[in-house]
Amino acid sequence: MLRSRALTLTALAALATAGCTADPVATTPAPAPEDAPVTTASPTPTPDPAPAGFTSSSRRLTDAEQAAMRGVTWHPGCPVPLTDLRVVRLAFHDFAGRRRTGRLVVHRDTVADLRQVFEQLWDLGFPIRRMRPIEAYGGDDFASIEADNTSAFNCRAKTGSSATWSHHAYGRAIDVNPLENPYVLHGRTTHDGSVPFLDRSAARPGVLREGDPVVASFDAIGWYWGGRWHDPVDHQHFSAMPD
Repeated sequence: MLRSRALTLTALAALATAGCTADPVATTPAPAPEDAPVTTASPTPTPDPAPAGFTSSSRRLTDAEQAAMRGVTWHPGCPVPLTDLRVVRLAFHDFAGRRRTGRLVVHRDTVADLRQVFEQLWDLGFPIRRMRPIEAYGGDDFASIEADNTSAFNCRAKTGSSATWSHHAYGRAIDVNPLENPYVLHGRTTHDGSVPFLDRSAARPGVLREGDPVVASFDAIGWYWGGRWHDPVDHQHFSAMPD
């Protein structure tokens, strides 16, 4: 998406409800090492040590994860408290067909929907480049897109606005393979890696198109697809909230 997604905190905080202040620190025990919050981006995800079928799990944010998000992807005044968010671990195939496991931070109400969709993506063999919480990129949406990172929660403004929350700020939206599925305004993208994907006429790995089974999987859970918008068109974007 565009650099204009940067959050104008002063304007947005006024929109928040009085109850959207920092949460009490969660008391969930710290996860196993592989679940520890990541604060720096890595070039490629690590392959899972042993082949297996689709797996998924969800849990509350740990104390360390909440600390990593505060001031980066979550701020006082955001429309959802940290206690409403969940970390979801999901198996997926990478572009070489290898099994990987990634993480999304989402609203607790969306966990079942996303498990259903990602199990279908697994069965389809649909490839995903990487899947990491966006605080791994310092909360920078542009940097996350440049890494072709599939992500969900980020408390920021809607693209092109400083006074309206993005659906990502509610944890009810996900961006899938953002380089292969660019945000397009006036026929252009701000990411050089997305230029070859402005042409949507041919099916290619990781690309989302009307009529594809991946789009149909999101349709089946009642989510909305940005690929059906008209200038801008947001091919990567799925949301549980209407536009």
